[in-house]
Amino acid sequence: MEGVIVIDMLVDFVCGKLATGRESAVVGPIAALLAAARKAERPVVYVGDAHLSHDPELRVWGEHAMKGSEGCRVIPDLAPQTGDYLLEKRTYSAFFETGLDSLLRSLGVETAILTGLHTHLCIRHSAADAFFRGYRIVVPIDCVTAFTEVEQGSGLEDVHRHYGAELVTSSDLARRLA
Repeated sequence: MEGVIVIDMLVDFVCGKLATGRESAVVGPIAALLAAARKAERPVVYVGDAHLSHDPELRVWGEHAMKGSEGCRVIPDLAPQTGDYLLEKRTYSAFFETGLDSLLRSLGVETAILTGLHTHLCIRHSAADAFFRGYRIVVPIDCVTAFTEVEQGSGLEDVHRHYGAELVTSSDLARRLA
């Protein structure tokens, strides 16, 4: 079974401190994919930064998506719905110390569909951890983005080449889920 994982579609990333303007392009495709997944009764899991003051990422990116702040909330256009799952992370990977692996296994998920931000960082690290845990990985290319087009391309190439991620469009994936 497939499960859709929405990574870091948070206020600080989409319209706040770390926004670049590229993020808005993935909101519609992610929303459509989530609708298809929910209709097909596939699990939807949100995993977003909720940093503490001593997290290593803050040395690189500055203070962002701090636990309890407005900046670490999922944007309203993609708000979790009843039955969805919401987990917090403190590193790039959606799997590292979040409970995501045990949740997916308890739900019978074998294929992790990775969506959100940023292809070259959090998507890449999440794909690596999914791969190491034995998941099949699917990345809908119109549901992920990076800070730049170069980073987007390198991130997609890495997840495909190194972790065997299937690269698809969200519309093709939604049809498969139906």
